[in-house]
Amino acid sequence: MFQLGKSIVSESIIEKDFVCNLSACKGACCIDGDAGAPLEKEETKILEDIYPLVKPFLREEGIKVIETEGVWVTNNSGELETPLIDNADCAYVIFDEHNTALCAIEEAYNQGLISWKKPVSCHLYPIRVKDYSEFSAVNYDSWEICDDACSLGKELQVPVYKFVKQALVRKFGEDWYAELEKVAEKHLKK
Repeated sequence: MFQLGKSIVSESIIEKDFVCNLSACKGACCIDGDAGAPLEKEETKILEDIYPLVKPFLREEGIKVIETEGVWVTNNSGELETPLIDNADCAYVIFDEHNTALCAIEEAYNQGLISWKKPVSCHLYPIRVKDYSEFSAVNYDSWEICDDACSLGKELQVPVYKFVKQALVRKFGEDWYAELEKVAEKHLKK
């Protein structure tokens, strides 16, 4: 672990390799698990604002859940997250012609209808950030459904922090990421 500004960062994000391999996993991270995508407080307002533009991309079951539970929910621990369809798929999941899970929010973004790509927690994956009052913990989340992504990352020699560069800059800023690159360079020379 090392400190960058007000964050404590796991060395795993430097040491581990990762490149999403959707053709292998079919977007399992959006349909497996027991919780929706973690949301930041300000993202709940964004979801409320963009829902009318995202709705045409959604599946009927997603619309039903969102219109029953809301565009976001609070879990039993008081954390904000996206709602789930039958305690499985994220309500914002859609499928392409190859039955690969995609994000309806990101689809609306890709088509230029909205300017918000998706929740930052999704954009950061496989990095998970836990915000505390004094600092943020930045960790690598190892999940067996991503074994193919780890293999592809190793083959292409892309460390986690480089794979999620855009998301890390979005979350922490350019200066923070530049410092991370310096730390990674020194760390990898050891």
